[in-house]
Amino acid sequence: MNTLPLLTLLWAVPVIGAAVIMALPAQLPHLAKHIALSTSLIVLALVVVVTVGFDPNGEQYQFVETVSWIPSLGAQYSLGVDGIGLVLVILTGALMPLLLVAAWNDEHTFPGTQKRPVHTYLALMLLVQAMVMVTFTSLDILLFYIFFEAMLIPMYFLIGGFGGPNRAAAAVKFLLYNLLGGLIMLAAVIGLFIVTADLPGGSTFDFRAITAAIANGELTIDSGVAKLLFLGFTFAFAVKAPLWPFHTWLPGAAVQATPASAVLMMAIVDKVGTFAMLRYSLQLFPDAAAYFTPIIITLAVIGIIYGAILAIGQTDIMRLIAYTSISHFGFIILGIFAMTHQSHAGAALYMVNHGIATAALFLTAGFLVSRRGTRAIADFGGIQKVAPIMAASFLIAGLATLSLPGLAPFISEFLVLIGTFGNYPVAAIFATTTFVLAAIYILWTYQRVMTGPLTKANDTVTDLRPREITVVVPLIAALIVLGVFPKPALDVINPAVATVLTTLETTVADGNATGGASQ
Repeated sequence: MNTLPLLTLLWAVPVIGAAVIMALPAQLPHLAKHIALSTSLIVLALVVVVTVGFDPNGEQYQFVETVSWIPSLGAQYSLGVDGIGLVLVILTGALMPLLLVAAWNDEHTFPGTQKRPVHTYLALMLLVQAMVMVTFTSLDILLFYIFFEAMLIPMYFLIGGFGGPNRAAAAVKFLLYNLLGGLIMLAAVIGLFIVTADLPGGSTFDFRAITAAIANGELTIDSGVAKLLFLGFTFAFAVKAPLWPFHTWLPGAAVQATPASAVLMMAIVDKVGTFAMLRYSLQLFPDAAAYFTPIIITLAVIGIIYGAILAIGQTDIMRLIAYTSISHFGFIILGIFAMTHQSHAGAALYMVNHGIATAALFLTAGFLVSRRGTRAIADFGGIQKVAPIMAASFLIAGLATLSLPGLAPFISEFLVLIGTFGNYPVAAIFATTTFVLAAIYILWTYQRVMTGPLTKANDTVTDLRPREITVVVPLIAALIVLGVFPKPALDVINPAVATVLTTLETTVADGNATGGASQ
């Protein structure tokens, strides 16, 4: 038995920290920053405790907390973490202190815009972290949905209140796209509640009870209804991820947000979408997932190639990095719907590795842009002569983004491709073309920005400061460690992946899913 509600503390501590920060006088921004950082470090310590206490070979969901919430709706406050959720909880807990250190002077990121209270900015960052923690650990579908939607509000204000000159339009587009997805998902959540009325205990939102009933044949959902429910859930997750062609909100939001809040969005918040596909879309509606798999894999491959090609053509360095994320999310979704052990393990690991690589690349680019006052690639050149540490950090992060062997994303991308090839060889072959495309957009960008003659406008650029090195070094170290020794992460992920595939094997008669699970 757990003596402490550790999973509750993972979200409650950031909420308390945010409340304390908002209660501080506006004249104490420095104290607010220290409280925010201390709060994130406490959460990280709790994450370490959960990680150490997690048994990869134990129960599927551990540290379970269940309290009756809305009995008339069969809803519970129910939290629990499996191996896939755990690695994303670790990513969230580890990145947040680094983002807060990186954001130490974010009130000066857009000097031409109106100054906003530092307290509010920090509190919103912590609230996003809290809500993400709930979604990664929720075992109740209604509870998941509420926080899945609620996190849009602090993220909207982070973009619209603290971003660049076009922040208002970017924030509204972000909100409208995601609200539309959430509205459709709400209809699907209600539909799922109705179809579970045949269960012995009546209608429920208990994820474990529903998946168990589907697996043992106790709950059979009409094929047409299941397809509609699957589309309702998966559309919302595809917008959040984002999957092509539902991606158009991402580049503008990433560019207009501060670098720290943009990384929070792309490296953490957007992972809720891919995580939810793996947990909810596949396990709640396995037959429908098998039916729509060819379509989703096609969209994923288009997104992989589309994001890479558009990245090559960008003239804005931050927008370029945003488009690379669209390509990488395509890989993650490809791995999820290839439905093999290797592809699922690769997709889960890819969520973590993409978060680390994107944080390293986007934050390093943000440090450069803040010094130079421009995002235009053409305005740079010769930076490595005056900022060698910054140039080296950008190069390593960029090489990780193009999945260079020896760096973390290579392992996950390789697993996705191997797992996909057995069932969908054409999709895997098309996806491999991005190795060439990624080399073009990363190496060409590095050449234009960091090498060549040093122009007079760039000769005053300074190298990374100690605070910035404190942010970049752990990220680079993580990319190297996970690149050469991913076993600890995969040891946690693999048992959870095996359970997901077992659920699919027992409910899907499709030969692709069954054959993939045996690999």
